[in-house]
Amino acid sequence: MTETISAAPRLSSEARRAEIIEAVLSLSAERSPGLITTAEIAKALGLSQGAIFKHFPSKEDIWLAVAERVASTLLTTIAQAAEQATSPLAALRAIFLAHVGFVIEHPGTPLFIFHELQRAIDSPVKQRIRSMLAQYRQLLMRLLEAAAQRGDLDKNINQQAAASLFIGSIQGLVMQSMVAGSPLAMREQAEAVLAIFERGIASQNSGDAT
Repeated sequence: MTETISAAPRLSSEARRAEIIEAVLSLSAERSPGLITTAEIAKALGLSQGAIFKHFPSKEDIWLAVAERVASTLLTTIAQAAEQATSPLAALRAIFLAHVGFVIEHPGTPLFIFHELQRAIDSPVKQRIRSMLAQYRQLLMRLLEAAAQRGDLDKNINQQAAASLFIGSIQGLVMQSMVAGSPLAMREQAEAVLAIFERGIASQNSGDAT
């Protein structure tokens, strides 16, 4: 008896590209992105390798598309969180928690980012990730300056250092979740870590951290 292998459903080129990108991020949550092959991507989607290359000319093109998706989605997520806040410090809180929620929902994302930043070659993929992080930092700096203008920020705070600590705190939570073996571990510590950050930067006269 011959085994019948069901073919993947026919999708538009745009939908198939999106599916390939999501497959890479899903696989990144399970193993190093540097070890993921196009054969594995194809297998995860029930496609042939040839089908993958119908939508992307090369593996580097796939990785660049993944970087674009990560950048656009994360930046949109934090921008929307900030826009809904009523003050600069409240916006920082919203961004922090939105970023943590984003990582919990997309656990392969930080692993993909870390891997690309560690590569020796300054590839277009690495450049896009760096550009994303620069835009992220610019948003944080605008909010910190706005908080200072309102008198909500401790006047002795180095804003560049505060932005670094903000991002580093999230990265630390990511690393701890990797040790724990579950992205959900981030949620348990996020509020406590954020509270320490808020107390460290807030003016003694400010009660507007929420």
